[in-house]
Amino acid sequence: MGNPSPDFFARDTVCVARDLLGCVLETRINRVRTAGRIVEVEAYVGPHDPAAHGYRWRQTARNAALFGPPGTCYVYFIYGAHWCVNAVTEGDGYPAAVLIRALQPLTGVLAMQRRRGVRKVDQLCAGPGRLCQALGISGRQNGSRLTGPAIRVFRAAEAPETIAAGPRIGVSRAADWPLRFCVANSPWLSRPAPIARS
Repeated sequence: MGNPSPDFFARDTVCVARDLLGCVLETRINRVRTAGRIVEVEAYVGPHDPAAHGYRWRQTARNAALFGPPGTCYVYFIYGAHWCVNAVTEGDGYPAAVLIRALQPLTGVLAMQRRRGVRKVDQLCAGPGRLCQALGISGRQNGSRLTGPAIRVFRAAEAPETIAAGPRIGVSRAADWPLRFCVANSPWLSRPAPIARS
């Protein structure tokens, strides 16, 4: 296991999304370490993607981190209630990223339960807002590099055997684009795996 090379994120967003499955997302917030294996992601592929925050090169103070170098942590707030964490991809100034949608909890489960206020382990990180709450991710990590110390991604020894692909969840535009990827047989997903497999 180890941190991905700088070139890992500087690639086609769909390739990065698929390769993030099986990787581990780890945080060290207020001296508490929590971590989970990534089992579900969504790709937002750039300025031509109507569902992406950088659609038509629209840059604001809110999404500035999305235009940062690959490997930047882009965190945003939705519905006035939830944080969502993304890994910026491709090239510096190109607004593409991978949303991390679900994790298999690995480390710091008790801390995750306290932060979430729930006991069921399968509900701790099943969804982008839930996993951010469980791992203590907030706007403070926005713009950070995904190499630590507060937040990092590292590669696991084994990649998932079967990846399922299907439409993204909760978007109204380009909703049929098959850019949601997940570990096909994982019990930790936010929603059941799509039928299509690759």
